[in-house]
Amino acid sequence: MSEIKVPAMGESITEGTVSRWMVKEGDTVNQGDVLLELETDKVNIEISAEESGVLEKIIRQEGETVEIGETIGTLSAGSGGGSGTPASEPAAEEKKAVTPAPEAPTPPPAPVAAVPESSDSAKTASPSARKLARERGIELDQVQSKDPIGRVYQDDVKSHNNQAPAPAAPPASKAPAAPSAPAAGSSTYTKPVERQRMSRRRATIAKRLVEAQQTAAMLTTFNEVDMTAIMDVRKRRKDKFKEKHEINLGFMSFFTKAVVGALKKFPTINAEIDGEDVVLKKYYDIGIAVSAKEGLVVPVVRDADRLGFAEIEKSIADLASKARSNTLALSDLQGGTFTITNGGTFGSLLSTPILNTPQVGILGMHKIQLRPVAIDAERMENRPMMYIALSYDHRIIDGSEAVRFLVTVKELLEDPESLLIEG
Repeated sequence: MSEIKVPAMGESITEGTVSRWMVKEGDTVNQGDVLLELETDKVNIEISAEESGVLEKIIRQEGETVEIGETIGTLSAGSGGGSGTPASEPAAEEKKAVTPAPEAPTPPPAPVAAVPESSDSAKTASPSARKLARERGIELDQVQSKDPIGRVYQDDVKSHNNQAPAPAAPPASKAPAAPSAPAAGSSTYTKPVERQRMSRRRATIAKRLVEAQQTAAMLTTFNEVDMTAIMDVRKRRKDKFKEKHEINLGFMSFFTKAVVGALKKFPTINAEIDGEDVVLKKYYDIGIAVSAKEGLVVPVVRDADRLGFAEIEKSIADLASKARSNTLALSDLQGGTFTITNGGTFGSLLSTPILNTPQVGILGMHKIQLRPVAIDAERMENRPMMYIALSYDHRIIDGSEAVRFLVTVKELLEDPESLLIEG
């Protein structure tokens, strides 16, 4: 028998959540078959069988949090060879017809004994409710549910201590269901709600955003960019660009190039704080925020200063595709010296992006909108304008430095020829 353990998944990941088991107890698996999917803070990881055999026991259930190196299941070596428990199960099935007499008395007590042992599955319950019930030593069959269909939630388990103990509850598990029906129509019944467990990634995002606001002295400065020149360049070059590089010429490559140019002028914005030290980074790994099903992720375009426009566009397209198909590797997400996020894709006109700690700067792009702009004292024109925002850590970045950084980004974008497009 071999143990199924949670593998090491990178320096920054110490635990995960069992998302789903792909196999059931008693299933035969081959070496390399996927046993379960583990949800971590950053990516979902599939755990495969290291040898062929039978899944003997699932120790940690779906929804439970597990740590690196923890045993979450056991696998019996071989599909049927050897002596002991694994061999006895197929033998019992094959010899059922040969020796019915001794086996006949055994089945009736077996289901009866199984009821209290598998009380967790006797009643439908959320993963968090099952976990809390196990921690408190509470049988789920004894917990009264407020849900109309009898599903047990975490709050039901918490309030179980205030309920009168019911030793006869297991054999009469269906009795509490009867009073629940009239309770649903009573005046004390709450309005219908749907409770969903927060995904591990969403919970981590929430935690880190709060930490960023509590840790950093975060401020935001704003400016606006006249996108006329960029849109003109794209219009003139997009066909030849796509024909040559087989990728569209988008806006993100312009912004990435402009950010790198501005970071070279203001290196403190490409740094991080380590205790009482400021670590100035001499490389430019730019994070591009991408909205995926499980929440926002920030894959990183490595050495963006060494890439041409086509290489940047291809890198971003590849990372975005991986993010949406949930196939990003940890190496795609680790590091990053500065982040760009584009709320304009969802129609946002103006926002204040939150720092992607330990980074000390993040640029927010927004919707391009035609607005009347004063060309001179006598003329007004409708121009495609975009508000841009820089959130920064005031602990090491002065306000004047942040403003000048954003002005530099604006100037580079409004003169795209200066970004040396390699058509």
